[in-house]
Amino acid sequence: MGGMPPIAASATLPETTRRTAAPAWLVMLLVCAGQFLVVLDVSVVNVALPAMRTGLGLSELGLQWIVNAYVITFAGFMLLGGRAADIFGRKRIFVLGLALFTVASLGGALAQQPWQLIAARTVQGVGAAVLSPATLTILTTSFPTGPARTHAIATWTAVGAGGGAVGGLVGGVLTEYLSWRWVLLINVPVGALVLAGAALWLTESRQGAARRLDVPGAVLVTGGLALVAYGIVQTETDGWRSASALLPLAAGLVVIAAFLAVEARAKAPLMPLGLFRLRSVHSANGAMVLAGAAMFSMWYFLSLYVQNVLGYRPLEAGLSFIPHSLSIVLGSKIAPRLMNRLGAKTLAIAGAVISASGMAWQGTMDVDGTYLGTILGPGILMALGAGLTATPIAAIATSGAAPADQGLVSGLINTSRQMGGALGLSVLSTVAASRIEAGHGPKALADGYGLAFQVGSMILLGSILLMIIALPRRRADAAPG
Repeated sequence: MGGMPPIAASATLPETTRRTAAPAWLVMLLVCAGQFLVVLDVSVVNVALPAMRTGLGLSELGLQWIVNAYVITFAGFMLLGGRAADIFGRKRIFVLGLALFTVASLGGALAQQPWQLIAARTVQGVGAAVLSPATLTILTTSFPTGPARTHAIATWTAVGAGGGAVGGLVGGVLTEYLSWRWVLLINVPVGALVLAGAALWLTESRQGAARRLDVPGAVLVTGGLALVAYGIVQTETDGWRSASALLPLAAGLVVIAAFLAVEARAKAPLMPLGLFRLRSVHSANGAMVLAGAAMFSMWYFLSLYVQNVLGYRPLEAGLSFIPHSLSIVLGSKIAPRLMNRLGAKTLAIAGAVISASGMAWQGTMDVDGTYLGTILGPGILMALGAGLTATPIAAIATSGAAPADQGLVSGLINTSRQMGGALGLSVLSTVAASRIEAGHGPKALADGYGLAFQVGSMILLGSILLMIIALPRRRADAAPG
């Protein structure tokens, strides 16, 4: 699921800043390029995973953490990055985040050991979390309220969705004709070019009132989530009763409890717990956690299945996902219009039902699968449903919040989606591995990946049930599509 919902708090720049600003098209180009890189790196590594495993001798656990190291730090530091941009200046934080992301990409491309690649992906996630919120805030402070800003945000959202959608194709081309290292190395020249443009042409802006930065909150929530995810994957080899699984799980829950205690007492909390008293906020975030847990792993398991079981080359794997990519972009594009006709709650439920049916169908995959029956049909349903679901859930979450909290609530929805995705990948990878270990060869792999999709469809059914029971029925406003 790529791209964040097009919802942001409004801001106003002094008139003198506007007169000396770069042309609007150039500002949009720079920030959209930064957002494209961030979202692309969520999905671009999926097709390259088998090659990474061969090149560095990665274990199944290590393979999973190539994805999760990025997603967990991205989710855990995203709200902190947004607040840092307000305090220290949007341009400064944009440049800092992009520089960190670019350097980490170079480090990952040069990695010689699995731990080096995982460490680089972790730093990449921090850079992405700092960079991504700044891209949207720069847009909202560079364009006046009205059609110009709406068009800018719509373009930013489309670029984000496109980055996630084309990741498989880009990863396939680079892995096939160069090497897996280029899925990370490609970020370096692009990042350097955008950095130079940002330094030359972006103007600085920041929020007038001074606010504190909740670094302890960001560290605690990231550490707690990582420990829980690590404990879950340890059950794959050692079982649920082993100390190697129970200790990190318990430690993760303690750290998350400490995070909640810190947030309850902080003067400027990263995640104001009072917002969760609103039905729209807690129900939408709960539904998004479950939806993210089910949908996020789709590309991961499909990439492994088509290469490890069906024998696709990386480029073939990337090309096979083009219809999926178009479907998720289509769903995201038509969602605002459908919201106006059906209502946000109805559309969110309908999208999740479509995606769940695709997952159940995908769960029937076997060693003799065909492209049309095993990849194309269920993949289009999963991707289309994912595109239709995210926007109405985000709209419902923000519909009950005060205007001053709109941006924060939007950030919470994105954090919930990424955190749900990280935990979902841990759970579903463990489920798949348990089935794979019971057999051998491609058949066992197909059975394991299929079981992951079956369990994912059940998780998504839980999200649908929560939506039906808890989501308020509101016709939230939507930007013109």
